[in-house]
Amino acid sequence: MALQAAKRPVVKNKSATFIWQGTDRKGQKITGEMLAENQALVKANLRKQGVTPFKIKKKQKDLFSPRAEPITTSDIASFSRMIATMMKAGIPLVQSFEIIGRGHEKKSVQELLLSIKTSIESGTTFAESLRKYPRHFDDLFCDLVDAGEQAGALETMLDRIATYKEKSESLKKKIKKALTYP
Repeated sequence: MALQAAKRPVVKNKSATFIWQGTDRKGQKITGEMLAENQALVKANLRKQGVTPFKIKKKQKDLFSPRAEPITTSDIASFSRMIATMMKAGIPLVQSFEIIGRGHEKKSVQELLLSIKTSIESGTTFAESLRKYPRHFDDLFCDLVDAGEQAGALETMLDRIATYKEKSESLKKKIKKALTYP
């Protein structure tokens, strides 16, 4: 009798960019943008930062903007390696996402990482936050992260995942190269 893997429901990303206006602790009027799932999270995050928001609205998508660069397997591998390194250095997970997300050169990767960070901040586990993006994080990736979280060895598991992704990407390149050889 074969065991059937439980089907996980695919949760679509509901994050959006919100434009906000508010005042800081000194009473200065400030504005900005924030990636979040809803207005309540934007308001809560701003209050944590000492900003009193008075206007929050969803940013309209520009239909004529250039298409975003796709997120590749090597992007996921490098992200895993960076998170593992930062966690080994003692930097908290949410802060690691903030640093990597803000510093990445690809806009699409920035949005993905900051969306995952927002999800983790709202109380979702790291593995469940990744499961919201099945296009980028397969079941194996999510299950290994979940096991690493439960075992208390997340940084080791992320390091192993990064090594696995890098090796599989290298193997794919070798196969493609061999297939195109005359």
